[in-house]
Amino acid sequence: MKANANEIARALDAAADGKVRFFLLYGADEAGSAALARRLERAMGSDAERIDLDGPALKADPARLLDEAASISLFGGARWVRIQPAGDEITEAVAGLLEAEQAGNPVVAIAGALKPSSPLVKLATEHKQALAHPSYVPDARDAAQIADMLAKEAGLRLPRDLARMLAASCANDRSVMAQEIEKLALYLDAAPDRPAEVDQESFDALSAVSAEGELSKLVDAVMGGQPGRVGSEIARLEQSGLVGIPLLRALFRRVLLLAGLRRDIEGGQSPAAAVEARGKAIFFKEKPAIIDQAGRWSSEQLAALADRLLDAERALKRSGTAGEIIAEADMLTAARFAARRR
Repeated sequence: MKANANEIARALDAAADGKVRFFLLYGADEAGSAALARRLERAMGSDAERIDLDGPALKADPARLLDEAASISLFGGARWVRIQPAGDEITEAVAGLLEAEQAGNPVVAIAGALKPSSPLVKLATEHKQALAHPSYVPDARDAAQIADMLAKEAGLRLPRDLARMLAASCANDRSVMAQEIEKLALYLDAAPDRPAEVDQESFDALSAVSAEGELSKLVDAVMGGQPGRVGSEIARLEQSGLVGIPLLRALFRRVLLLAGLRRDIEGGQSPAAAVEARGKAIFFKEKPAIIDQAGRWSSEQLAALADRLLDAERALKRSGTAGEIIAEADMLTAARFAARRR
């Protein structure tokens, strides 16, 4: 069955009751899917045994999923299965799990962007013992709410304006926001049982807004056609511990934003009018750069770049590949292309 945000949260929190055998968390916002999977982990308890599988392993041996789901923990406690990365290649394994008379342990799969026609999505949405939930890339308003929620979980009171600034500086990426919240909580010695207020001074001291390797600088260098800056921005981000997937996801989010703007532009609006029509959904300091970028890329070019970024992320998730080198090369290629569009 397909579940909305509230339904999937309640079901994951109650995963130990065994009513749902299989949870499919998919969509472009993989950080959001991973955060939902952690709800199941908390529901199973800190002593539960987790079994990690991936798509290629289950494609080679589909029966293994049912075996793992039906097995008893070596330590006598709770047990659950996580599949990551996952895709349509696990469909046969999941079908075997759902068709079995008994399964036992809950299974959660974290997948990326799957098409509506995906066999795995179809299987999970049609079966009564499965739940599927798509995680969409949050817009600025949703991202600010996510930042506020993460802050509360860490024992922080985050004013609304700072929540918006945090979300914008992290390109609305939940995983990057979580890293920034963790740093703020450590800095302020905050916890759920000893909450602390985040003020502008502490925010400026530690947040991604003031970090030398700010994600938005790399995004603007790539999408705005500044290939000479790409290498130095990546190096700065590496010094801040931001490498690989967070960079690709920041770019992917900008590509999705520009794709939406291009639909408006190709419908007759100017780039400036299309951006202004989004109001506060676009951070005011970013509007000039985004107006420029919206005029450089066509819908077809953005779609091709989105595919390249998704391919690069998949390569990064596979061991034994030159994923980071490929990703950096794709960023540089995109920047060079954008530079020719001036």
